[in-house]
Amino acid sequence: MNNTDKTKPQADDKGLSNLLGSTKQTTVEIIADDETIASLIAQGQGDKLRQFVEPFYISGDRVDTAGKVALILSDNMHQPNNIGLYTLNSDTPIEVTDPNQPSAFIIGNLSPDSDWYAVKSLADGTALKREFDSQGLNVTILVSANPFHFNNMVKHFAEVKQVIVTATIDKKDEITKPLLGVNVKAILTIFDLLLSFDNEQTLDDVLSDPETIVKDLLADAWGEPETLATDTSKPTPYPIDAWDGLLKKVIIAVSYYAQVPLAMAGQCVLGALAHIGQQFVNAPHGDRHNPASLILVTEGESGSGKTETMNLTHLKIDEHEKRQYQLYLTDLETWEKDKASLTGKERQAFLDNTPKPYNPETVFKDATIETILDKYVNLEIINASWATDDAAQFFNGHSMTSKTAGNALTSFTDLYSGGVVNRSRSQKNAFANPRTKAFNARLTLMLMAQRIILEPALSDPLLNGQGFLARALIACPEDLRGYRTWNDPKRKDDKAHNNPDLIAYWSRCESLLNPSPANLPIAPNGEPERIKIQWADSRAKQVFDDHKQAIENRQRKGGVFATLKAYASRMAENASRIASLIAFFDERTSITVDDVTRAFMLVEYSTAERLRYLDATPTGEQNDSEKLSSWLVDKAKGKNPMILNRTYIYNGAPKPMRKNNKILQSELDNLESMGHIKQADEGKRKVIYINPKLITA
Repeated sequence: MNNTDKTKPQADDKGLSNLLGSTKQTTVEIIADDETIASLIAQGQGDKLRQFVEPFYISGDRVDTAGKVALILSDNMHQPNNIGLYTLNSDTPIEVTDPNQPSAFIIGNLSPDSDWYAVKSLADGTALKREFDSQGLNVTILVSANPFHFNNMVKHFAEVKQVIVTATIDKKDEITKPLLGVNVKAILTIFDLLLSFDNEQTLDDVLSDPETIVKDLLADAWGEPETLATDTSKPTPYPIDAWDGLLKKVIIAVSYYAQVPLAMAGQCVLGALAHIGQQFVNAPHGDRHNPASLILVTEGESGSGKTETMNLTHLKIDEHEKRQYQLYLTDLETWEKDKASLTGKERQAFLDNTPKPYNPETVFKDATIETILDKYVNLEIINASWATDDAAQFFNGHSMTSKTAGNALTSFTDLYSGGVVNRSRSQKNAFANPRTKAFNARLTLMLMAQRIILEPALSDPLLNGQGFLARALIACPEDLRGYRTWNDPKRKDDKAHNNPDLIAYWSRCESLLNPSPANLPIAPNGEPERIKIQWADSRAKQVFDDHKQAIENRQRKGGVFATLKAYASRMAENASRIASLIAFFDERTSITVDDVTRAFMLVEYSTAERLRYLDATPTGEQNDSEKLSSWLVDKAKGKNPMILNRTYIYNGAPKPMRKNNKILQSELDNLESMGHIKQADEGKRKVIYINPKLITA
């Protein structure tokens, strides 16, 4: 048991001044034979050395002070806060009066314009100081009184200024791992730094050695900050992880066999899902259900693989179309023969009671808008796709260049939004049709074209103003021509029609195109009714609403979507349609959280492509995220670490973030997700750490 005299001065209850009263200035006799202490005296540090003259106590225990010197230790503001007990001519670790209080023996003056080096022993500290002084370097040495306190000491002083530590490369982990994220520079060398100096090298020689590694441990703890501005020179990476299961495997397989970008394969798969799914399901949005149709616009140059991609993704749709067309030809031939065999009243009765078979075509590649609309009004079709790998006919056809282009676009947007067709025409001509409307109609547009066709179309005021392009999912992927492989024997022997994933996909498409009547809901009038896809639970709906809110926030003045509001406003609706189609393909009738998350990844991709294609952010103008990031870096520059109080940011940030907590928090969350900042609580304070890599980014 310790013998404690509670009447004596205690390190833990009397303070540093009382403890120093137990000491006096050291004399030459006491330190003359200790090389380290002698070096400290020679370096002008004698005022930090004390000799014991009275009994000394640490935590109530009397300390044997014979042959010991008291070292005055200081905090990062150079204020004495601790005493270390150094045993002369011994390797015994230094005891400290308060191990919980970070402190160091400071060799030098701790000036802010000096370089601060941290070491684990007093002997190394004096030797390094001597070497640095001889090289004319302005250096302060921070000596950890005890090696076990080294990391805490370094972290404490790094709050004020960058601290430099050194180690040999083989022992780098002992230094870098515990100090990662601290404002520390690590110099890692093959040989010990002091040994290098003994070999007549200078610090410049050591730093310029190709085997020396210099690491910024604060910067290394941060990832690379993502670009906030849209880079219009590079295609947006396609989010293949927005897909999973069979559909993900199919997109990868189509990309491989057709040798096309993932984005082109993904767009065509979406087109196939929409063509099939729009017949059978409606997508939830708000308090209603909308069509599950999509408008897909994809850039692809001539010879880039558009046709082969459609052949693979639409194989079963094309086969279904052919079968239906063959049945139509057979019925038409029978009808013509029956009509020809009749005369007079019998013929007229036949014509009155037996309508002429109509062409059941539902996939159009070369048509006119008027023709398709007439088919809806005449009840020849109720579901269709305009799917083409050459969209010049659509964008440059008569309907889109004539005076009635606005009416045609209105028809498309009405179809997309509510499945309604309006076809009002004069009833005074020989071809007058008493029918002028169609309801519950569905049309998916999958348009692929060269840039020379799409560029003027995507910037056309009418196409944008009428809301047609605002509803479109756009992809402008990289051009793989020049990088494809045609002479690899293994690739030539690997046939798409033998691929098990594609076979499973085609089988699923075929079963969805020909569902059992028992699986189709029937409306009160006896006609098939589309299934209303539901949210799987309240959490799925909440996640959807959260995404929608985030998109809404980015439409504010200065926001990423501020110049593309019409397009951004449709993102959530398109996400609902995509999620519904994914559920439909999986033969489910409800949307899960996972479906929602993946669907928004696809609409975010499309929006990024839309921004990139049009470079919607005016040249030289920063969006809100860029403004805030630049401001934070400017205000935190020179601070170690780069940290700002959130209240300061709230009061001084650029508009519209200044003194607007909702906008500011939204932008801070965005910057954190992009690796620009980290938000933290320090006691009652909220602080923002700024990525130091932004200084040189």
